[in-house]
Parts: sequence; structure tokens; C-alpha cells
Amino acid sequence: MNIIKAETINQAKIAIVVSEFNQEITGALLDGAVKKLQEMGINDFSVIKVPGAVEIPFIAQALAKTARYDAIIALGAVVRGETSHYDYVCDQVSQGCQRVMLDHGIPVIFGVLTTENEQQAWDRLGGKHGHKGREASEVALAMISLVRQLS
Repeated sequence: MNIIKAETINQAKIAIVVSEFNQEITGALLDGAVKKLQEMGINDFSVIKVPGAVEIPFIAQALAKTARYDAIIALGAVVRGETSHYDYVCDQVSQGCQRVMLDHGIPVIFGVLTTENEQQAWDRLGGKHGHKGREASEVALAMISLVRQLS
């Protein structure tokens, strides 16, 4: 039996697409993602800021088309409000990121928080549910490692 698992990598080019909507939360996501990449020895990354979460898949697609990146990290925060808008946004962003990943053969890491309230978001930024920005960077490097081994 041949088992393939992620290995440590020390070179990768990563794009981080981050929503400016809910900036306090997304800024913390971005800080965690960047710090984790730097801790892991990755300094070749670009940060692209978009107005809101719905715009993330479009820019992820544009980045994927350039073939300059090994992975794309999508960061955003969608917090439920009083209308069904939340459901539409979450659906559009998650399906859009998945489509970019499958259509272009590049890992698109879904680091978009979809929470019922702001407290749940903060719980995922160093609180009781870890730091999802840092985790997104770890997942990106793991996926790059796996793709390289399978190529």
C-alpha cells in the first residue's frame, strides 16, 4: 500500500484574497494567515483585497488563470443578519471557490467564516475554535505538497 500525505515544503507562491467587509474580523484572519506562512518559511505571497465576500471567487478565478500561484487562500467573514442575504452570500462564495479550484486545478482554501454572530467569528480567531486564518495557511501548504507529489 502506498500512502501519500502532506510533507513540509519551504517554497511556494500563494495568493491571499481577503474581503474588506467586516474588516476588523477579516484583518485578524489575514494577520493570522500571513504570520503562519512566515513562520513556515513562506514569504512569496500576494494579498489582494476585495470589497466583499461575493467578489472573492471572481478574483480567485483571475488569479488562477495567471498560473503564477501554487494556491489561493480565500478569507472573509459573513455574519448572519436579519435577512436571507446571508444564505445567498455563503452559497455564492463557497460554490464559487469550489468551482475555481476544480476548473483550474489549483487549491483554493476556503477561509471564509460563516457565523451566526460576531462572537462566533472571534471564537475562530484565536478563541476556543482555534485561528482559522492560521489554519488556512497550513491547509494551503499541505495541499501544495500533495499536488506536487501527485504531479
